[in-house]
Amino acid sequence: MSGALILVLALTSLIPVYAKTHGAGRICGEHGGRSLSTRPHSVSIAEFGAVGDGKTLNTLAFQNAIFYLMSFADKGGAQLYVPPGKWLTGSFSLTSHLTLFLENGAVIVASQDPSHWGVVEPLPSYGRGIDLPGKRYKSLISGHMLHDVIITGDNGTIDGQGLVWWDRFTSHSLKYNRPHLVEFISSQDITISNVTFLNAPCYTVHAIYSSHVYIHKILAHSSPGSPYTIGIVPDSSDNVCIQNSTINMGYDAISLKSGWDEYGISYSRPTENVHIRNVNLQAASGSSISFGSEMSGGISHVVVDNAFIHNSLTGIAFRTTKGRGGYIKEIDVSNIEMSRIGTAIVANGSFGSHPDDKFDANALPIVSGIRLSNVSGIDIGVAGELFGIKESPFRSVALYNVSLSMNSGSSGDVSWSCSYVYGSSKLVTPEPCPELVRVDNGYGQGRTYVTTNGVPPTNSNLSLMPPTNASSRSAPGYGRATF
Repeated sequence: MSGALILVLALTSLIPVYAKTHGAGRICGEHGGRSLSTRPHSVSIAEFGAVGDGKTLNTLAFQNAIFYLMSFADKGGAQLYVPPGKWLTGSFSLTSHLTLFLENGAVIVASQDPSHWGVVEPLPSYGRGIDLPGKRYKSLISGHMLHDVIITGDNGTIDGQGLVWWDRFTSHSLKYNRPHLVEFISSQDITISNVTFLNAPCYTVHAIYSSHVYIHKILAHSSPGSPYTIGIVPDSSDNVCIQNSTINMGYDAISLKSGWDEYGISYSRPTENVHIRNVNLQAASGSSISFGSEMSGGISHVVVDNAFIHNSLTGIAFRTTKGRGGYIKEIDVSNIEMSRIGTAIVANGSFGSHPDDKFDANALPIVSGIRLSNVSGIDIGVAGELFGIKESPFRSVALYNVSLSMNSGSSGDVSWSCSYVYGSSKLVTPEPCPELVRVDNGYGQGRTYVTTNGVPPTNSNLSLMPPTNASSRSAPGYGRATF
């Protein structure tokens, strides 16, 4: 082996360590140093005529309170205090330099009447809604071009009462796309902590075109049968921390995205520098952690460490398809425990649909630099399904110290299925696909290069540390464009 190749392999093996101690791997630590300082001004929502009986509509009270607090933006900001009670409301917008504080026993309850929700245009990186073409209902709590906003409390609750929206979705009776529970657009320095989120109509927290988003100690829960509900969605956003949280959803728990086909390519804003750690995740019909399939702006430099993933259709999913363009690269996933998972690791190069017929079928996505290490699992149905794209194979996929105990219904002959994917593996049980280059005698020694359809891996495909991931699931049913 040439000296140059040895150097390349040695440097590649250091990438996960570097990623975790620099860049994405330091984001949660940097965010954790921020102080949730008390705002110099505070008012109660009750001072604006709100009634916490669960019946009185308080939308105007929330809107008036926030309008009043805008005057304190240049005076250190202000806090809107929500005392114990059930505070029914339609959609409302926040302002900069604001803390929304929910006291223990306080529940902000979303109205089930669509007329109480604003209607807004589709996001430019998507070109249409995710449920159906056209406009979308405004999120219950939203912010546009804001900075220094905190949603926190003493474990207060925000309840989206999503059942009525889920029924409208499944019955094909939506007029516009379903709303999210909380959404920040083109905002920065956002903190969400110590709050419980229930029954989101669609996404629980959506951060799009935003920077420096810190999500800490939240509980997000929707019914396992809720259609395509997702917990936290960093979307064309950077410097995001998600930590110390429990997320149980109908579809995906955490899903990273960056725009859809030609709209995402044109908008060209990636999701990057994301740190996810110390999370407990469940995704009944989707994936506990997913990348894409809307990833046309690119997703890179993501670190996931210390996660418990359970009772999910898939564990970790990488999703894309022809026409997406973009990339998923430099992803490090480590110290993962799985239990009762249908398919542990999935990478699917033929996942999802398109917003319209204007997409470029020759816009091929790139999936590269996916590293998965120190993963254990029990009661697993299928270890992995990794299916790349013939014209753009998935490369530099590395598995290290992966031990999956299959359930009684599993067939040892089909623990792994692979095509158009190349990489490396060491200490992997069950035995992985031959498409993943074997590293038998320690890193840098004893490699057996295996071809697929006569195509050998190249030097750039050899990454010696950790892993690969991805999950896939077709998105059936009315209007659901893709996930």
